[in-house]
Amino acid sequence: MTLTGKMLIGQQSLSGHRDAIRAINPATDTPLEPAYAGGDGEQVEQACALAWDAFDTYRETALADRARFLETIADNIEALGDELVERASAETGLPSARIQGERGRTCGQLRAFARTVRLGEWLDVRVDTAQPQRQPLPRADLRQRHIALGPVAVFGASNFPLAFSVAGGDTASALAAGCPVVVKAHSAHPGTSELVGRAIAQAVKQCDLPEGVFSLLYGSGNEVGIALVTDPRIKAVGFTGSRSGGVALCQAAQARPEPIPVYAEMSSINPVYLFPAALEARAQALAEGFVASLTQGAGQFCTNPGLVIALQGAALERFITVASDLLPGCAAQTMLTPGIFSAYETGVSTLAKHAKVAAKGLAASGPNQGQAHLFVTQAQAFLNNEHLQAEVFGATSLVVECRDAEQMRLVSEHLEGQLTATLHVDEHDLPQARALLPVLERKAGRLLVNGWPTGVEVCDAMVHGGPFPATSDARSTSVGTAAILRFLRPVCYQDFPDALLPHALQHSNPLLLRRLLDGQREA
Repeated sequence: MTLTGKMLIGQQSLSGHRDAIRAINPATDTPLEPAYAGGDGEQVEQACALAWDAFDTYRETALADRARFLETIADNIEALGDELVERASAETGLPSARIQGERGRTCGQLRAFARTVRLGEWLDVRVDTAQPQRQPLPRADLRQRHIALGPVAVFGASNFPLAFSVAGGDTASALAAGCPVVVKAHSAHPGTSELVGRAIAQAVKQCDLPEGVFSLLYGSGNEVGIALVTDPRIKAVGFTGSRSGGVALCQAAQARPEPIPVYAEMSSINPVYLFPAALEARAQALAEGFVASLTQGAGQFCTNPGLVIALQGAALERFITVASDLLPGCAAQTMLTPGIFSAYETGVSTLAKHAKVAAKGLAASGPNQGQAHLFVTQAQAFLNNEHLQAEVFGATSLVVECRDAEQMRLVSEHLEGQLTATLHVDEHDLPQARALLPVLERKAGRLLVNGWPTGVEVCDAMVHGGPFPATSDARSTSVGTAAILRFLRPVCYQDFPDALLPHALQHSNPLLLRRLLDGQREA
């Protein structure tokens, strides 16, 4: 497929009217063709108008048809073959194997949402039948289902050019819910975005859906993003990126005459707790697992273990020594963009002013390569210094040495909201871990025992979210099939004749849904 440098507004390929962006190959620091001119307010208006026109038709598509649409998108992405892998690798510096794995995850989550759509349980059908003889007052016939919120604006992520971008989790879950989607492509990988966008647009046409179900826009500044979030036809936003970017979108959404939800994943340092018995028994194995998790993918994961919390003593010293011996053998890795590399260097430099450098990875041998770092500090210093608590996006972590369990608890209470918290425990650690668990439940969306936070399974039970600033809304997840709930709202139908009811609520239950009928869950 020849890249055109054009946006996709419905089924039209259009050139933008604003400053152009070009992807940069971070491994060579060279620009890639073609250039992608940014959209303007008029083109945002056109995309949003098409999405709104498509909404009422698309949200009432048959469950089987909507599921087939999601599966067709997955098929079309896979049909792109090596062209997609090569372009994504060139735009991000990520190895081909990583892109292939991410493509599998992207298509897998589209198919998982197709399964979810077919089951229909997300409709959450509740029926309270009429009780005309009830005293002292009769009860009306009441029936509830969930419907789609409306068109959704999705912002592509820098660190996952497929799984969190044009056809990623936000897009998949919104389409599954029945919401048309307008995507603002990430400026770091516009060619990858065009390829995937065309696969979605092709699926829209193949499945005979309204063209406004999907559009793809480009923009180098904030004009397109703010115009999208403030357009009255957009009813929700999905975003993965920096805290500053997410907060700006939240503020714009809340300043609208009709505020809308913004589901923004923004910042997390993902504390790892090494409890005493576990640390005493397996300091070396823990250090090896930690370094592997820390340096995976140049540390460019939102769940990277950026903080280690443990009681000071000989066992922790062994852990630090082993990790410090391993890190100098870890090669510097190409980061996603020159901007991300620059921010990483700034973050490392700031940490170095406030904490002890325990070890460094191999020095960079090429452009935009992040050198891994390990820092150590005392708990009281951590509590008193906000610079030690900021996320450094990359392969850098800080060990916090606590004098006792109470100080470990104080450090935990002091943390901001997190995507994950990891506990490494042996049997003797369980009472101490149990005492800390209520704090961690308040702080994080996913709690792990004896594992590492990098790696997010796409499944029904996954929660990829957490209190601010991990996300802007701790009540939801951006990964897993429960993500569909972000883009739904309940509607109740009172005393409707059967012929006027949506199929999901009709008396005969033609969709064979498991309803809550008069307080009892049907088999």
